Amino acid sequence: MSLHFASPTRVGGVRAVLIALVAVAAAVTVALLVAVQPPASAVDGKHAAVYYQTQYDGDRYVSPLELTANGAPVTDVIVGAVHLNSPTEVHLNDDPPDAAKYEQMWADLRSLQDGGVQVLGMVGGAAHGSFQRLDTEFDTYYPLLKDFLSTRGLDGVDLNVEEEMSQQGIQRLITALRADFGPDFLITMGPVASALSGGGNLSGFDYDQLYREVGGEIAWFNAQFYNGWGDASSTADFDAIVERGVIPAERISVTALTNQGNGGSGYVDVEGLRATLSALQAEHPNFAGVTGWEYFNSQPATGSDPWQWLIDVTGAWS
Repeated sequence: MSLHFASPTRVGGVRAVLIALVAVAAAVTVALLVAVQPPASAVDGKHAAVYYQTQYDGDRYVSPLELTANGAPVTDVIVGAVHLNSPTEVHLNDDPPDAAKYEQMWADLRSLQDGGVQVLGMVGGAAHGSFQRLDTEFDTYYPLLKDFLSTRGLDGVDLNVEEEMSQQGIQRLITALRADFGPDFLITMGPVASALSGGGNLSGFDYDQLYREVGGEIAWFNAQFYNGWGDASSTADFDAIVERGVIPAERISVTALTNQGNGGSGYVDVEGLRATLSALQAEHPNFAGVTGWEYFNSQPATGSDPWQWLIDVTGAWS
């Protein structure tokens, strides 16, 4: 075997190429870091989230990109509602997720993810049946949910259990999701607030027991402070959860109505909600944040653009 040595000219050329490649790689790295930088509100450990269930206001498509395009400090968009009402296919609201009407929505949600916003899928809600089926026919319906979450590349799932489900059933679901999607996948829940303080509960199972046994898998609770199950006009109901000593403040996001028409009762306007959030910031500086139900018709303090609501309420801790 003979050895060959490159000429000085060739070595210099190779060195120049390597330096150029390193410079390009560095520039790309910086660009990527800027692109995925999380919203400012996430730096304080708080979530600024919205539920996104109404994708069409009449014939008008409501794009979630309005949030980031207008500087709203959104950290999470929770798209819904996912229904398991067929043994062969998932539905998003009234249609299959791959319906043509949703093509633009999925593209916009991917753009949000590229910008650092986490996108979750909300299962259940007011329409009953999905969790009863997961409870009693797990082997039939769980694979459908798993395939949907995987196919759409979602960052997590919000389990909005507003129907009877067994303790064993909800724990099996959470355990399966964690096993299948790994440690970075977000599992959140949307109980009525009173269910976390030992009061009224729409879910059937015990949240204290759930948290003690699998709480490490639950990223946070989007607790509903409206419709008589909680009050967002003061910190009293939030305090009642924390004082119970099971679920800490850092796992509780205040879910509030963004519009009086979005619930039967319990709407708190922006000024009132900001006052409550400011008080929570003083009492529980690590509380999880705020979640709006829902995005499309949010009423800000000034103007009528829905994205402004999130800017207004997060001013309580910014």
